[in-house]
Amino acid sequence: MGRATMDEQTLIELLIERKEEGFRELMRVYKDDLVNFAYRFLGSYDDAVDAAQETFIRVFRFIDTFQQGARLRTWLYTIARNVALSMLEKRKQRGMLPLTVSDEEGQELEREIPDESYMPDRAVDATIVAQQIQKALMKVPPVYREAVVLRDIEGLSYEEIADVCQVELGTVKSRINRGRSMLQELLRDLYEELFGNKSS
Repeated sequence: MGRATMDEQTLIELLIERKEEGFRELMRVYKDDLVNFAYRFLGSYDDAVDAAQETFIRVFRFIDTFQQGARLRTWLYTIARNVALSMLEKRKQRGMLPLTVSDEEGQELEREIPDESYMPDRAVDATIVAQQIQKALMKVPPVYREAVVLRDIEGLSYEEIADVCQVELGTVKSRINRGRSMLQELLRDLYEELFGNKSS
């Protein structure tokens, strides 16, 4: 997440007043996170960018429905999740299979997010690992995939995920555990290396 230049309440007030400054700050702080979430969930960088853009459009249209006292980040992820689920449903209706990461997509993403500490061997290894994780994620059913992505990649708390997915806390924990187990089976040694020591 980008570094905020104003406190959340000030940002919310600017958004409600439909000030351009507020929407610029919102996109600056949250764009990368929302694109990353959508990418991990949908498996397509282009779709992820579209999903993030649609999320910000909906924020602009529906900011009046934002409930004071709620967390802005939770609300944003709720909208982003709904957008991503809608896109996934449209894919199914068109008979499209879930997309997996291609070499071209991976290279395009590397160009979008350059690594300033570039080291050829490590860069290649990191790309291969990222592709393996993404391909495995796309094999995990959406209900478990979103829970793992929100927790292990986006860093949301269990409580935030419960709000975003509109389910009980116990359901969140169960889905995360199930999703992690599926990924562990798909990735085995690689998964253990990356997430085995991650705190719950």
